[in-house]
Amino acid sequence: MPALRFIPDPVMRLVSARPRLLASIVVLLLGALAACGFQPLALWPLTIIAVSVFVELLARARSRWEALALGWLFGVGHFAVGNTWIATAFTYQSEMPAWLGGVAVAGLSLFLAIYPALAASGAWSLVHRLSPKQDASKPWLGLALAGCWIVTEWMRGWVFTGFAWNPLGVALLGPFDVQGLAALAPWIGTYGLTGLLVLIAALAHWLVRTACIANPRQRVALAFSGITMTALLATSMTMPATWIERREGGREFTLVQPDIRQEHVNDSRFYEANFIKLANQSLPRVANTQRMVFWPESGLADYLRDGYPRWLYRLMNYGGDPALARERIGRVIGPYSVLMTGAVDLVIEQGDDVAARNSVTTLDSRGNLLASYSKAHLVPGGEYLPLRGLLEPLGMRRLVSGSLDFWPGPGPRTLDLGPYGKAGVQICYEIVFSGEVVDPLVRPDFIFNPSNDGWFGEWGPPQHLAQARMRAIEEGLPVLRSTTNGISAVIDADGLVRASIPRHQAGRIDGRIPPAEEATPFARFGNLLPLGMALAMLVACAVALRRGRARDAVT
Repeated sequence: MPALRFIPDPVMRLVSARPRLLASIVVLLLGALAACGFQPLALWPLTIIAVSVFVELLARARSRWEALALGWLFGVGHFAVGNTWIATAFTYQSEMPAWLGGVAVAGLSLFLAIYPALAASGAWSLVHRLSPKQDASKPWLGLALAGCWIVTEWMRGWVFTGFAWNPLGVALLGPFDVQGLAALAPWIGTYGLTGLLVLIAALAHWLVRTACIANPRQRVALAFSGITMTALLATSMTMPATWIERREGGREFTLVQPDIRQEHVNDSRFYEANFIKLANQSLPRVANTQRMVFWPESGLADYLRDGYPRWLYRLMNYGGDPALARERIGRVIGPYSVLMTGAVDLVIEQGDDVAARNSVTTLDSRGNLLASYSKAHLVPGGEYLPLRGLLEPLGMRRLVSGSLDFWPGPGPRTLDLGPYGKAGVQICYEIVFSGEVVDPLVRPDFIFNPSNDGWFGEWGPPQHLAQARMRAIEEGLPVLRSTTNGISAVIDADGLVRASIPRHQAGRIDGRIPPAEEATPFARFGNLLPLGMALAMLVACAVALRRGRARDAVT
């Protein structure tokens, strides 16, 4: 082929001898390309293009095992790029070599790739079982793939405690002042957006493939359809949501980002300096203001509860007395203020500490404990070591310092703070679990999401913020994120970022908590909506294929 003469002969011989190797590399690259739609790159057109090409390759698969392999390879590339921030976490601990971070990303990607593999295999099998003689590259394969991908992403959120980070549909969320197609999340949820993205990609694939075999007049119509679809999509993904009324809430707040670097969080030499950073950003600017103050996860070293062994208190900031530590905090926030802060609580049995809980503690200006919440979705390998008896002898350790495993709390709870309203709490990573962030019995007025994103490099924090925005849109609730060193933000109930503090910068945000919306359909029915959407897609696909087979039989 003259057009390929510029390619070196050894490469051409390799391609000719190893076509499956070349195909595998292409699918891996497509998965990696699809991950470019997530923050901080936010190149969502690449996600749609990558999935569209993947649909074409899936349509050419000759067996469900080949379809399974294609989906798995796509997933490996996709998760390896999307989860690169995990490797950075290993550079902030000394118990294990930093190079294990790369191994962790690779191992996790190999496992998570099972989910797109199941989606691809399930879609291919459905199409070929119901219509074995029909061209599987017709739109029905895309419809089946969209439905299956919704189901497998939902499964990824809970199987083996779940790892719900970066569902494909998050790529359809726009910049800070843009909802994008995520405006549909109140009705279909994030997993439904995943199905929508796959459906858009499949439609684009069908338009291109049909145009290749159409006559000139049909090509003009198809080109017009493609241009129209592209224009509508681009407009929805870039147009600011100016039609949304930005109402002001009623409760004043101060949200703090102290800029505590990750290497200083667990270093006792910096405990007092870290507290001073929090205090300096929290002082009231107007005396006797009734306000809420929000501090991040991991920013405060003190144990705030009574009843622990005395030697534990002596390791902390303030003289070994939790009451004095609470009183000092009360003086910082000032009269009529209430503080919600990340903290660590201990589980004590027979006078010794046996476990810890990652908590949010609420204090008033007198240092009284008002309420508490314990994190339910813990990070495997971060806050506890799974299969400790097996892995610890091999040299594996938790990423969070200390020998105690964290124990989970009971799940979403609404804290009734009286005149300060009802607060929902989701600590750090918990906010990524779609449909699991709000107490189903008592709807809160807002969600507080304290976090320590200092572990996560350049890519983790913006991805984390994007997923917090998705929860705000789904639930119709404002989300307030306070982090140790960024990105902190105030997100309204439409998912728009009203104010933020960038990474590696100390600061505070003052204002009024944005109001909540009425409970959305997703808030009422949760993931039944996207699962219903998936079922509808699969049933529609099955019906269309059966009718096509019946017509073929008649003719």
